[in-house]
Amino acid sequence: MGFADQRFNVNLSILFTELPLLERPAAAAAAGFTAVELWWPWVDSPTPERAELDALRKAIEDAGVQLTGLNFYAGQLPGPDRGALSIPGAESERFRANIDVAAEFARSLGCRALNALYGNRVEGVDPAEQDALALENLVLAARAADRIGAILLVETLNQPESPDYPLVSAPAGIGVVDKVNEATGLGNAKFLMDLYHLSMNGEDLPQVIAEYTGRTGHVQIADNPGRGAPGTGALPLEDLLDQLRKAGYEGWVGLEYKPGDRPSAEAFGWLPAEVRAAR
Repeated sequence: MGFADQRFNVNLSILFTELPLLERPAAAAAAGFTAVELWWPWVDSPTPERAELDALRKAIEDAGVQLTGLNFYAGQLPGPDRGALSIPGAESERFRANIDVAAEFARSLGCRALNALYGNRVEGVDPAEQDALALENLVLAARAADRIGAILLVETLNQPESPDYPLVSAPAGIGVVDKVNEATGLGNAKFLMDLYHLSMNGEDLPQVIAEYTGRTGHVQIADNPGRGAPGTGALPLEDLLDQLRKAGYEGWVGLEYKPGDRPSAEAFGWLPAEVRAAR
């Protein structure tokens, strides 16, 4: 087993960011990859002009790569925000305005996974109020995802880097997944298991894999410490991915790591070129 037995995609919101957005899909293809994922690319606009959407769609199609994952609008990311759906007022409304736009963009490219970041706690707002709003918006997002045959992902982040984000453990993320599925009856809400974030939280990763693989819709990786490429830190990522496969996970593994002080194209030496194309 090992890295060669995985299906990897490249996150174009953290890798190849030295290039303009529209050049990144081709750069990933030139590096040997056939699948990509994205955070919502227009941080200031949940509803960009059609020309912008069409240009990105064409860049992905022309590069010959498959879009396998897309975030809903999440505010300033990278930046201070960690999502919009639990933020009362304008940000929640922006998230709702984005739902159908993101879902339609995903549908047009055959993307079947949509990630909804929960959002930070807001000072002076009752957490219960935020959680109720979050559930309302996640239900809307799950129904939109279902209409295009997609899953809705709920992601756990890490407390050191996201101190105001409430979902900083695997059980917390799974709890939200269960509430959404109970509310919709659709069963299409899944856990996004990011091994970097979970390791930053000090969680027992083999135990998380053993307990939650069956409810996991996507996996992302980066090494720890440093959030760099596999082999730059101390996480046994190859072993952990083997454990995921043995537990029944057959989905995508998103490469969501920082390239360091080198061009992104040089940050894949850990993965032989002949196994970068998805099988």
